[in-house]
Amino acid sequence: MNDQTQLPATTEKPAAAPQAAAHGNALTNLLARVTLTQLTLAVLVVVFVWQWLDSHYQLDQTQQEVARRLSEVEAANKASQMLVAQNQELVRELGGKLSLLESRYAETQNQRAALEALYQDMSSSRDQTALAEVEQMLLIAGQQLQLSANVKAALIAMQQADSRLQHLDRPAFANLRKRIGQDIDRLRALPNVDVPAINLKLDGMIAAVDVLPLAQDGRVKPQETALVTDPGEGMLKRFWREFWQETRRLVRIENTEQQELPLLSPTQAFFLRENLKLRLLSARMALLTRDEVSFRRDLKTAQEWLKRHFDIKSDEGGKSLGVLQKLSASSIVIEMPDIGGSLEAVRNYRASHERGAR
Repeated sequence: MNDQTQLPATTEKPAAAPQAAAHGNALTNLLARVTLTQLTLAVLVVVFVWQWLDSHYQLDQTQQEVARRLSEVEAANKASQMLVAQNQELVRELGGKLSLLESRYAETQNQRAALEALYQDMSSSRDQTALAEVEQMLLIAGQQLQLSANVKAALIAMQQADSRLQHLDRPAFANLRKRIGQDIDRLRALPNVDVPAINLKLDGMIAAVDVLPLAQDGRVKPQETALVTDPGEGMLKRFWREFWQETRRLVRIENTEQQELPLLSPTQAFFLRENLKLRLLSARMALLTRDEVSFRRDLKTAQEWLKRHFDIKSDEGGKSLGVLQKLSASSIVIEMPDIGGSLEAVRNYRASHERGAR
């Protein structure tokens, strides 16, 4: 019986176990579904919240940018309004100035017409004044050539006359300028006489006169030769030698036709040097006045005095004599061209303008 009673119990336990397992699986599935759904909802909520926050942040940034732009636009509008106000004020001022300028322009036009009429009246007198100045410059150039043969001064005067005509810019003066230009070319073609260099050499000669040695200072006095005695020389031989030396001193041969050198006292030597300076100064004055005859005559006299009274064999005397000879060979006078044609042309133009003005 015990075996029979226990058999049903053992047979009922396997039936209850599957049911419990089925309930447990269902509960597990339900829990898994609920957890997955909640998790999905939580993720969706997080995403939504994040998008909402990002949109809110971007909206705030956009509002701030719009506000900034609006403030800039308002500031620009205010500045534009101020500029418009300033421009309107400037336009009003310019309008007033324009009206004033129009009135001034009308007055200027009237004054211009009056000045043109006055200029036409004064044009002839202006040309007459210019021609008178040109004539005066040409007269100065002619005087420089005739009186002092100063080519440079004459050339400067003629160039100033040509420049005066050039500033007038009158076609009627073209032939006159051409004539003056020809005379200028003739003056430029003249040989150059270096007057300053010659004058400098004469100054050097005048300064060197005081140190030139006189001829009387260069005389060589005969010196007596001392008798040399030889201890080994015989008495007879020494007697004949002394006799010959004494006899030779008794006889002297001289050229009597040669001119004796003058003996000058210190006072005469002083006046000789001063007279030589005066001769050189006279030659200098003749150089400045272009008097070639007097220039050569004074230099010739200075050479004669130098050869006669001074030692030309010394370095100073020979150098001074050479300088005087070179200066005597140089020419200080050149043939001056005649610029009377230009002067006559200016006078003819001036006379024609005076007749035209009348």
